[in-house]
Amino acid sequence: MVSTTPQTPTPVPSAIPQPMGERRVVFYNLSWQAYQQISQALGEGRSARLTFDDGTLEITMPSAEHENFGEWIGLFIRVLVEELGLKIKSMGSTTLTYPDLNKSPEPDRAYYIQNQPSVTGKKIDFAQDPPPDLVVEVDITHTDINKPRLYAAIGIPEFWRFNGQVLRIHHLQGQQYAEVEASPTFPNVPKSRLYEFLEQCQVDEVGASKALRAWVQQELQNSELGR
Repeated sequence: MVSTTPQTPTPVPSAIPQPMGERRVVFYNLSWQAYQQISQALGEGRSARLTFDDGTLEITMPSAEHENFGEWIGLFIRVLVEELGLKIKSMGSTTLTYPDLNKSPEPDRAYYIQNQPSVTGKKIDFAQDPPPDLVVEVDITHTDINKPRLYAAIGIPEFWRFNGQVLRIHHLQGQQYAEVEASPTFPNVPKSRLYEFLEQCQVDEVGASKALRAWVQQELQNSELGR
């Protein structure tokens, strides 16, 4: 049974330095129409990410460290999916638009894994299709948006949040998240593997990927990941 009590975070290797954070600008008491006008004015080619939640609009300008961690966590997920023989549809930072809920986040990464067969080969319509199975956010600096509440309201089954030091995994239980120590998608992959991977990526991303693949293959031979 999954415990709803927050778990003690897995220690992070000391070699991962405290990163520089994002810059954020926040607007309050905006209508959905005002949010749409701002989004359209900024255009699709922007580097900033918009998160709209019940009238609050947060515009985030990611730092280099933020983007690095997002890329590396995405690479970590990709390697696990490939080596475990799973399917995936990557959504990147696609805007998850839910006007009926007055919510529209742009996560760092979003994926269909369990529901990949139902959305493969088609343009996603969030009014009809299920939400992504897994969403990743890197939040190094303070955010005024309650991200767990936001993604729980949308119905994201699994939400990873990394603050530059610690990964927190949230699993949707009913209408709320329970913080868990292991990913429901990759239940036998400890957080320590991600921390080691992030540490290795700072030196050699290709080498880190090869090492992770070798670890998964060895664990599969030992039947640990297949149980």
